[in-house]
Amino acid sequence: MSQPVTFESATPRFGLRHLFPAQSQKEFIVNESHALLDMLLHCAVEGEANDPPPAPTEGEVWIVGPAPTGEWNEHAGQLAGRQAGAWLFAAPQDGMRVFDRAARQAALHQGEWVRAVAPESPAGGSTVDAEARAAIDNLIETLRLAGILPRTD
Repeated sequence: MSQPVTFESATPRFGLRHLFPAQSQKEFIVNESHALLDMLLHCAVEGEANDPPPAPTEGEVWIVGPAPTGEWNEHAGQLAGRQAGAWLFAAPQDGMRVFDRAARQAALHQGEWVRAVAPESPAGGSTVDAEARAAIDNLIETLRLAGILPRTD
């Protein structure tokens, strides 16, 4: 017979709280965990900001900037999601990716949020190779379409 698993009070990565036998008001624990999961799964953020938006809509998720104010104070670099009329916060884990709708590109967390920067298209030089330049431009555009580099349109 296998041994039962013993859980800590919350999950190690995102702090989703576990239920325990005879726990009162279990619905609060379950609802908070569902709200956090809704915020984190296949995450797309509106953008990055230091100030909470003045009229947020339910379900919005933002990357909190490096100098947060108001309700976001003390949550720099975290994800802020609007759920049930309040802000929920989740500390990102290294390797986490989100799609930044404002920048129209992916952001990767590696101790901080980082985004790829598009290289300049080749110009100048003593020998001009039109095919090589076209191939480099196509590669840059492919990376933009994949959401790795920022879109310019």
